[in-house]
Amino acid sequence: MLILGIDDAGRGPVIGPMVLAGVLIKKETEREFIELGVRDSKTLLPNKREALAKIIKEKAISWFHVIISVNEIDDVNKDGMNLNDREAVASAMIINKLNKKKENIKVIIDCPSVNIEAWKNYLEKFLVGRANLEISCEHKADENNVVVGAASILAKTIRDAEIEKIKKSLGVDFGSGYTADPLTRKFIYTSYDKYKDKGIFRESWSTIKKHKLIRKQKKLF
Repeated sequence: MLILGIDDAGRGPVIGPMVLAGVLIKKETEREFIELGVRDSKTLLPNKREALAKIIKEKAISWFHVIISVNEIDDVNKDGMNLNDREAVASAMIINKLNKKKENIKVIIDCPSVNIEAWKNYLEKFLVGRANLEISCEHKADENNVVVGAASILAKTIRDAEIEKIKKSLGVDFGSGYTADPLTRKFIYTSYDKYKDKGIFRESWSTIKKHKLIRKQKKLF
């Protein structure tokens, strides 16, 4: 049996896209990954993540990622899908891409929803054949399964690369894109109006809504 791990990066930031990655490996590769120190990307420093990402791509049978854009996150097209829905669809896309139907595959996904069963059922609607699949959706799967940790490393490094592209295009270092980052908060406070039409801010996030409300109140008074 092969093992496919899927995880996301960039679910919470106020700037930039979200990324999901999937890593397909042989069962025996798990031990190699453990010995290399592959684990949840949040516990690794950037240089270590980058180094491990290269090794993971080399040792995996295959891997694939999906980028969920800011417009999709904000539901600009009004298709009514929330972020959990989009993550389920993206996970199904990864499974469909990596499933060659030649061997049985155990799929382990870090589930974003509190209702694991409902989320799993929704995901399965988008699968193209699943007779050879054993699907497990879990909370904290990136901490408890090395293959999901590997997927989290790829997702995080790809998300970081996307953020660097945005910084380069704007010529501004706005930090990580997370609200807790002082550089990001400063960027929003000083430069939101300048860059609001660039499609980088998650307008549906409370951080941006609050910022716009405060600016509006200041103008009024």
